[in-house]
Amino acid sequence: MLKMANIGEEIVFKKTVKGTVEKVNENSVIVVITSNPDNVEFLSDRTVVNHKNYQVVKRVPEAIA
Repeated sequence: MLKMANIGEEIVFKKTVKGTVEKVNENSVIVVITSNPDNVEFLSDRTVVNHKNYQVVKRVPEAIA
């Protein structure tokens, strides 16, 4: 089973692109791109990434209910 990212967590995809998760969907996340050192071309500052195509870099502590 895949470990999905949560809102606010930092992920890396396409080897070097970093972003912060803005929304979690069933099969993907919507990410705000924060670092793009290889200048990979995107249409905007947000993109959709499938759960299979990223790794979580920085976890956000779980909220205590």
